[in-house]
Amino acid sequence: MKRAKSTGKAVTQTVTGQETEEGLPISEPITLTRTIAGRMQAIELVRTKRDQRKQEVAYNSRPFVLCGLPLRRPPKGTYKHTRQNGKFFLQVHANLDFGLPFGQDRLIPIWIATLAIRQKSRTVRFAAAADILREFGLPNNGKTYRRLIEGFQRVFASTIFFGTEDQLEKAAVWNWSRFHFFDNMEVWFSKQTDQPTLPGAPFENVIVLSEQFWNEINSHPIPVDLDVVKALSHAPGTLDFYMWLTWRCWTTKGQARIPLFGKDGLGSQLGVQEYTTERAFRSVVKRWLNVVHQFWPECPAEISEDGTCLVLNKGWAIPTAAERRER
Repeated sequence: MKRAKSTGKAVTQTVTGQETEEGLPISEPITLTRTIAGRMQAIELVRTKRDQRKQEVAYNSRPFVLCGLPLRRPPKGTYKHTRQNGKFFLQVHANLDFGLPFGQDRLIPIWIATLAIRQKSRTVRFAAAADILREFGLPNNGKTYRRLIEGFQRVFASTIFFGTEDQLEKAAVWNWSRFHFFDNMEVWFSKQTDQPTLPGAPFENVIVLSEQFWNEINSHPIPVDLDVVKALSHAPGTLDFYMWLTWRCWTTKGQARIPLFGKDGLGSQLGVQEYTTERAFRSVVKRWLNVVHQFWPECPAEISEDGTCLVLNKGWAIPTAAERRER
């Protein structure tokens, strides 16, 4: 297969040495969009690194895996976001000036959690605010950078409630915590997005996580494939589903059947209210699952025959430490 050649908005890829089902040689060029060509390259990279046990690992925290942020910008005047996942719940209260985090803003908590685990500290330090763009393969331009700054404002100013709600003999027992994402943030934004700040105080970029958020990340880090996060950074719904499935397959003790619909169903957990019909949401889940299987072929999840449940078994998107040592 020849290397893809850029032709404006599309990519022309000529396939040689292959045959159709009828045994005829393929000679016509296959025209792919730039997005599809990039997705194919990302899939190949993820599978190669996985086979070689050389995956780069990012981390997320339970609040945002179990109960995701809004996929799209909430309607004007919406300042509270609530999700329930079994006994776990999440509430996000927005700052009136900045609004609720949404869409690609979910990359910021992933990035911060990843740095905290790597640096083994609740005080996170980094060279430039635009490091997050490079980390997730986002365009390093003014438009994306301004969106990043706005995302930091929405995330930093929000307050969340996260915990568990258990019912015991008619008496409600609450186990919850209320915390800001960060206690303090000093990020020096530059008009030149690729320009790092000078090392050392007071120009070093520093984010101090709240003690509660640090304890949550440190106690329950959820590993995910960084290259998959990069590839799905523009598809928040698929990204949420991948991270949720990574965690759910990792923690299940046997076969599990997750209903797609209903109060405790997958749609409620992922907060996909815009898919109002069962048929529409089932189609979305099938599409998400197809993408996950492209990056993670061994993913032990499928839609039930009657189309009402997601059936999954034990599996690992990230090899265990023992598997890595064997290689």
